Amino acid sequence: MEPDRLRALLREVKGGAVSIEEALDHLRKLPFSDLGFAKVDHHRPLRNGYPEVIYCPGKSPEQVAAIARDLAEGGGVVLATRAGQEAREALEGALGPVEYYPRARLAVLNRPAKTPLIGHVAVVSAGTSDEAVAEEAALTLEIFGSRTDRIYDVGVAGLPRLLAHYPQLREARVIVVVAGMEGALPSVIGGLVDCPVIAVPTSVGYGASFGGLAALLSMLNSCAPGVSVVNIDNGFGAAMQADMINRLGPP
Repeated sequence: MEPDRLRALLREVKGGAVSIEEALDHLRKLPFSDLGFAKVDHHRPLRNGYPEVIYCPGKSPEQVAAIARDLAEGGGVVLATRAGQEAREALEGALGPVEYYPRARLAVLNRPAKTPLIGHVAVVSAGTSDEAVAEEAALTLEIFGSRTDRIYDVGVAGLPRLLAHYPQLREARVIVVVAGMEGALPSVIGGLVDCPVIAVPTSVGYGASFGGLAALLSMLNSCAPGVSVVNIDNGFGAAMQADMINRLGPP
């Protein structure tokens, strides 16, 4: 349940518009509901400000739709990551039209019509091949309310492309840097800015990249201060960390 909905319910109980028994019906699913194959966490927005997000791989389309339906009853935004076409069709069959972003493989329901954006996050990708992961990060940030700049295809093989965006990098409160191959771009950016840099290795690269392991190790061994690293291809995880950092400062 979203905090604003819970506050509204408590005000209605206090004012007499809703009985205690009616309120208990609304709250019956807190802190979670048991669907048999999944225990859906409805208490998470009250604990940390974010709803539970559905990770689609390993779940059947029907399971994804059932979890989404259960989350949607709480009234907040529902986000499904790594959602393929079958998951999208199941969601639309159960809940009606959804926002779907095929490159990022994100499906969104109940997104507010106009979300006030806060702060400033830059999402940077080294190459066009990294953009699917970068878009997962950028869209997640926007869905949860962070003002987001995209700076794409500015890898270290052509540094003038990156330096042309130096003013945007300097303005950001936190920067997500997505790179495959040798994974050098986060270190370069970390040496140029005074804000946290979240590095995302991707599985892009030839054989010796070992599916992103080479980029991951390069980023973990960065000599630039202030660089943290998430898992390979984990644009969503980087976005959540960046959004939390972005919210620490003034609007």
